[in-house]
Amino acid sequence: MTTRSAAPRLTDRKRDAIVQAAIVEFRDNGFEATSVDKVAARAEVSKRTLYNHFASKDELFAAILHILWENSASELARAWEPGRPVREQLLDLVHAKLAMLADENFLALARVAIAAALHSPERAREMVERIGEKDGAMLDWIRAAQKAGALRPADAAQANKQLECLVKGVAFWPQVAMGQPRLAPAAQKKLAIATVDLFLSHYGA
Repeated sequence: MTTRSAAPRLTDRKRDAIVQAAIVEFRDNGFEATSVDKVAARAEVSKRTLYNHFASKDELFAAILHILWENSASELARAWEPGRPVREQLLDLVHAKLAMLADENFLALARVAIAAALHSPERAREMVERIGEKDGAMLDWIRAAQKAGALRPADAAQANKQLECLVKGVAFWPQVAMGQPRLAPAAQKKLAIATVDLFLSHYGA
């Protein structure tokens, strides 16, 4: 019984070691220069063990992005709260989004993903689809707020895209594409307020 309970923990530890090693390798060396051999060596596991968890380098990279997104997106998974002012709730969501976008690992791997996508549009589509599975928290909140009458009736998906653009246009794309520094907390707060007020000036009920 002890053996059966210990085995999954060992497997989990090895998988975590692979993930952490791959994050460092992809972040420091880029997608093309990173090999399964390098990741396995850094993780101190065999290639066979790595392939038992991830079938290919592409799958490993997609899984890492998915894990980072999942960890960050947990902060965004906030349900609509009846009775609480819509502006307060939206500010909390935007603040959480900005904190996620300011994570250095997230930004570094986003740069790697974009560079890799330039060489393989098919790989880019797959990565976007897998990451996008967890990108619905804000959209769900907008739909719930509309249903509650706190936001005016409109195309929720379009409203969500516009909100994303307001945030990422300042706090993601300049950092990823042009090497600008991450927003400091004070700048994040200022951007959150401006974004929410602009969004509500059009979509507020």
